[in-house]
Amino acid sequence: MNRRNALSISAMTVLGLALPLGYAFGQTAKDLVGTWSWVSVDLTRPDGTKYQPFSANPKGFVIFDSNGRFAYLLSRPDRPKFAANNRDQGTPEENKAAVHGALAYSGTYSVNDKTLIFNVEASNYPNAEGQEQKRTITLTADEMRWTNPAPTVAGGGTAQTVLRRVK
Repeated sequence: MNRRNALSISAMTVLGLALPLGYAFGQTAKDLVGTWSWVSVDLTRPDGTKYQPFSANPKGFVIFDSNGRFAYLLSRPDRPKFAANNRDQGTPEENKAAVHGALAYSGTYSVNDKTLIFNVEASNYPNAEGQEQKRTITLTADEMRWTNPAPTVAGGGTAQTVLRRVK
């Protein structure tokens, strides 16, 4: 076997191993389509302390459709119920716990290599509406990890998120 054939075979082998893992050419929006459940959201504050703003067991889903739209709900499982059993009659403490314990977005999304871009159209956090939010992603068939370099909770820092594909 000559050197040229050996190099060709080596290159095809490397690409053949890398393509199924999604590493050769980056991610596309098509790779995200489906429903993803939260596994963890870990925030590292600017002073280095760690924090789980949505508990060790966050609830909710992120749904990506094939038309480039998304819906995102993240909540703490331990939020207190409203005593009045009516969301319009929450006490200041109940309202505060509800706002601090949940985050919801919807809008459009796109993927550029390893960057997921959310274009937020609606949110329970009004300041996010009309904003573009970027996440650096790593994706396998069943797990997505992303880094949010500028979360708006707990005074900033960096958030590391893990989601699992729902089957």
